[in-house]
Amino acid sequence: MDVFSLLPIDIAGGVTLLWIVLGLCGLALQGQPQVICRVVFPVGAVFSLALAITGFWALSATANIAVLPLGLPDLPFHLRLDPLSGLFLILLGGASFGVSLFSSGYFKGMEGDVLGLLSLEYHVFLAGMTLVILADDAYMFMVAWETMALSSYFLVTTDHNIPDTRRAGFLYLLIAHVGAIAILLSFGVMQAGHGIGAYTFDAMRASHLSSSWASIAFLLALFGFGAKAGVLPMHVWLPEAHPAAPSPVSALMSGVMLKTAIYGILRVTFDLLDVQLWWWGVLALALGLITALFGVMFAAVQVDMKRLLAYSSIENIGLLLVGIGLTIIFHVYGKDALAALALTATLYHCLNHACFKSLLFVGTGSIMHATGERNMGRMGGLIKQMPWLAALMLVGVLAISGLPPLNGFVSEWLLLQAFLLSPGLPNSYIDMLVPVAAAVIALAAALAAYVMVKFFGVIFLGQPREAKLEHAHDAGLWERAGMVWLALACVVLGLAPVFVVQQIDPVSQMLLGSHLGNAAAGWMMLTPMDTERASYSPVYFLLAVLGVMLVTAWLVHHYYHGRLRRGPAWDCGFPAQNARMQDTAEGFGQPIRRIFDPFFKIESVLPTAFDAQPKYHALSEDRLWYLLYLPMKRLVEKLSGWASVLQHGHIHLYLTYTFVTLIVLLIFV
Repeated sequence: MDVFSLLPIDIAGGVTLLWIVLGLCGLALQGQPQVICRVVFPVGAVFSLALAITGFWALSATANIAVLPLGLPDLPFHLRLDPLSGLFLILLGGASFGVSLFSSGYFKGMEGDVLGLLSLEYHVFLAGMTLVILADDAYMFMVAWETMALSSYFLVTTDHNIPDTRRAGFLYLLIAHVGAIAILLSFGVMQAGHGIGAYTFDAMRASHLSSSWASIAFLLALFGFGAKAGVLPMHVWLPEAHPAAPSPVSALMSGVMLKTAIYGILRVTFDLLDVQLWWWGVLALALGLITALFGVMFAAVQVDMKRLLAYSSIENIGLLLVGIGLTIIFHVYGKDALAALALTATLYHCLNHACFKSLLFVGTGSIMHATGERNMGRMGGLIKQMPWLAALMLVGVLAISGLPPLNGFVSEWLLLQAFLLSPGLPNSYIDMLVPVAAAVIALAAALAAYVMVKFFGVIFLGQPREAKLEHAHDAGLWERAGMVWLALACVVLGLAPVFVVQQIDPVSQMLLGSHLGNAAAGWMMLTPMDTERASYSPVYFLLAVLGVMLVTAWLVHHYYHGRLRRGPAWDCGFPAQNARMQDTAEGFGQPIRRIFDPFFKIESVLPTAFDAQPKYHALSEDRLWYLLYLPMKRLVEKLSGWASVLQHGHIHLYLTYTFVTLIVLLIFV
């Protein structure tokens, strides 16, 4: 076959197959860990880059459709690559390229047999996510969805000898399968009883559901995909699974896998369903606001690095759901330009979160490798031992905090513009909700910056809190390469918003029939609606910041040069200070813990003046776990205990059960 005649979908399908083959090669090479790290993972990274380029190609191409000679008789697999799936392939390929490069260095010390199996699971996980994005029928989608869920479960339980890891993996798998059942039922509703041939997405697009059945399909999809995304109250697996998984896996799960759930919601709501209702948007908006605020509150009180980042992911998923809800509301009421703006902000933030959250998770992995610690209370001063890592992590911290000119600011600014520029809507209750929602978004963004000050400051600044930190080593070459790629992505997405918005426009046109169009006054000025209302230029902002810094440096050098002297920092009159007197992770979180005290279940141990060895311990737990999940667990255990009675007895009891069942069937059937 002529390589130049290949369609984008052919290349995407080929990359998926090559990932599976590469994973099998890693399994076959499990006795040679150096080959796996130096060949298998870098080659997988090349495939990721090819997938991202293919997705970029698909944005400007017509939809590609393929029917595979796989599946069941009369139920072949269908694939489709359109602008929506193309954008998410860019997200998947771009993020996994950096994570795979990082993995080449991160996994080099792992045992060969474990590494070979992990390599297989890792690349099957990538293939599963790709097939979820490409699937064009319910059968193919569910097979890919389960492949993604099972492979990620095995990755989460890599350290299966640890009981907490097994518990986290079981909880993740349980909620994933509950969500999968809801997704399957949603597809069943959209299939609308039109026979076995209506399992394709094309048939679902052609079906016309009533408002009631469409609402049922939407609610099932929102619940099913929300369980995978970590939307409240199905979030409980996320802060358990992310810390248990290896850091590159956590990066892929948080940065990419959660976005497949967002992809699923967008695909069902705007592509497969031909009707949307205003209250769908209000429900999504309310759930998103609660999820975002909940996630950032719990992130603020964490002392475990990976749990903090996991709760931060819940907050960002909430922001994405807010964007989807706002898009539905504007689309229903015919506000096409605002709907396109809200959707653009949502998709932009998907790309941004994939980059900066992957960067932060892999950077956390390097810290754990160098120090053997996950608890921020035992760190400090690592900027001296790990300058490369500190600089790259600072990029991720500034990006996730929403500070210009990095990428996190652009998507959050666009989302706030969608709120602030919204005119009066026909529904007065929604009109009242919009300003409240905008205020909650602003609060969540401010708290997210607060959390990241804590994260970076406690880990990298100050003095080392443990003597062993003096021997910490910086990230290796492969790890740096992966992190540099992700950091550059944060910078490029922040400095070129006009270009990014132009690439998102085909997706908006496909889903909504409208797009932002010429949202720029030149290539450097982003104007979502018009220049008189709002505009933003990251390049001008960056030049202004650099100019102020240069002028300040010149003034200091010109007027104060030669008159400076160095001396010890003021010690408040107490010269015997040490690292234990620095502000701690618990200290940073204490104001949030006090303000939002009713939302936490707090267990604390406070020292007294009479303790010979005073100790302080505070644990902030999720009340929803105790109010919702533990009662469900006890109920299931009780029902299982009753059911187990039927499984223990003599043969004559089982014959009696059978006889009674037959009599009942004869009477009532």
